[in-house]
Amino acid sequence: MSKNLRMVFIALLVALGSTIGLLESIIPIPIPLPGVRLGLSNIVVLTTIIVFGFKEGIAVSLLKSVILMFLTGSVSSFLYSFVGAFLSSIAMVIAYKYFSNIFSLIGVSLWGAIFHNIGQVSVAAFIVQNVMIFTYLPFLLLIGIFTGVFVGKTAEFISENLRRNYSVIFKEK
Repeated sequence: MSKNLRMVFIALLVALGSTIGLLESIIPIPIPLPGVRLGLSNIVVLTTIIVFGFKEGIAVSLLKSVILMFLTGSVSSFLYSFVGAFLSSIAMVIAYKYFSNIFSLIGVSLWGAIFHNIGQVSVAAFIVQNVMIFTYLPFLLLIGIFTGVFVGKTAEFISENLRRNYSVIFKEK
């Protein structure tokens, strides 16, 4: 695949992830916990890691956070999002690159969800200067299990279809 075509695909993935993230931020979910989101845009991030590679996956994740800050106008949410996205991406890259013989994509996604939540709660604890905020983490992790399974299963489905139907864009590990 040419460098230009690759860049176009990455830009489309950033746009798709940003759009999903924006929709997710405006659609209310029936969970009475502040800050809880489904993390559906992580489907795009995990798929990018699988299809294009590690640097590209991290870039899509971080660019998505920056774009969402501009679209929503929320700088405070950006801090939580950016740190969570960075840690989540790194965790998924490590899990996929070094432990894919142990973890399925669902497991890789769960690692991403865990580290995203740890990052967000760490930022919150730093901002409010109170470590008691970490008592909120188990609730976020519990919800993260369900969303992580969904994200992993969906990324698995998408990457298998891309491998089968669009092998020209697929990058093997």
